[in-house]
Amino acid sequence: MRLLLDTHIFLALIGSGSIDLPVTVAAVLKDGDTEPHLSAVSLWEIAIKYRLGKLRLAVELDALPELLKRFAVRIVPINEQHALAAVKPEPATRDPFDRMLLAQCQIEGLKLVTIDRALVMHPLAAG
Repeated sequence: MRLLLDTHIFLALIGSGSIDLPVTVAAVLKDGDTEPHLSAVSLWEIAIKYRLGKLRLAVELDALPELLKRFAVRIVPINEQHALAAVKPEPATRDPFDRMLLAQCQIEGLKLVTIDRALVMHPLAAG
């Protein structure tokens, strides 16, 4: 299964989040058939919040690429199709980071792993 990790899920995975990695998510990520992905937009969100002092990390920003390798998480770059996609159905959120994650799921055939109440019931979320 090809999964896109929401930013808070990735932060929990690396031990920097305000939540613990949900047991069900941890089980899915340990499954050998799972292909975890992270959007470049999540790295951008992390960098912005870190530099503004709104996010504490267990590691330095420049250590994130190595953590991605260690957890076998592939990066999904942002392209023009993602930027122009109209997500269907319309998500309940106005957050541009969340909307980009859903657009990438729609275009790339991924399912979003999230516990965000605004996203969890969306058809593009892993449920």
